[in-house]
Amino acid sequence: MNRKLALSALCLLPLISYVATAEDAEEKPEFTASAELGFLYKTGNTKSADVKAGFNLKHEKDKWRTAVVFNILAKKLEKEDDAGNSSLETTDNKWDVLTQTNYTIGKGEKNYLYGNLAYEQDKFSGFESQSSFSAGWGRQWFETKTSSLFADIGPGVKYDVTRATDTTPSTSNTSFIVQAQALYTHKFNDFVEFKQYLVAKQATESGANSVYKSETSVTAKLIDALQLKFAIRVDYDTEVEDGFENTNTETSMTLIYSF
Repeated sequence: MNRKLALSALCLLPLISYVATAEDAEEKPEFTASAELGFLYKTGNTKSADVKAGFNLKHEKDKWRTAVVFNILAKKLEKEDDAGNSSLETTDNKWDVLTQTNYTIGKGEKNYLYGNLAYEQDKFSGFESQSSFSAGWGRQWFETKTSSLFADIGPGVKYDVTRATDTTPSTSNTSFIVQAQALYTHKFNDFVEFKQYLVAKQATESGANSVYKSETSVTAKLIDALQLKFAIRVDYDTEVEDGFENTNTETSMTLIYSF
């Protein structure tokens, strides 16, 4: 009887191994995506409406990793004209898209080559649009069960279109840059995660516009597919037209649905 049981167990081992492999494959799908949405509407002495939305798509297969991130922000504020009529007027309207592809190199699979493309439009900034492309080398500096750090650097090119004002026409500027970026993540537990993203697009020519961005976020899991995200974003341009600020900040709270 014991021999029969042992033989049966040995026969089942390949099936068990196959099931475990299938479960692992299900845990790591090639495509993952998430969508976020935040909405705030105020009434009373002041009326305003704010909408923030985003979409994140990732693809991982073999040595390739690709991410596409899209964000949009719209704000309306109640304003009153000379006749006393009130209406909601757009005070902020911007969107941006970022895509990056990494190709892992080396035996330890810590290093990678990357290509990065970014585009942004902001109706109320000093630039009608800003776009950039860079390519270079990056490394996964460390990764544990709770923390990870990715950083990369490479040369690139940036194209800015300034906004026309009453005194100055719109102009376009192309400049070479050195782009460096880093992403640090830390999981406090199974429900709360901290992320810090930094990117610098340093112009190589004196007097050309350089861009620095930072996004700090804390995400709390509500259920398996739903999360609550609190984020602070800071954008800084070294060279802007008169009448515009160098620094723009954005504080948001959104719901994220992963699928």
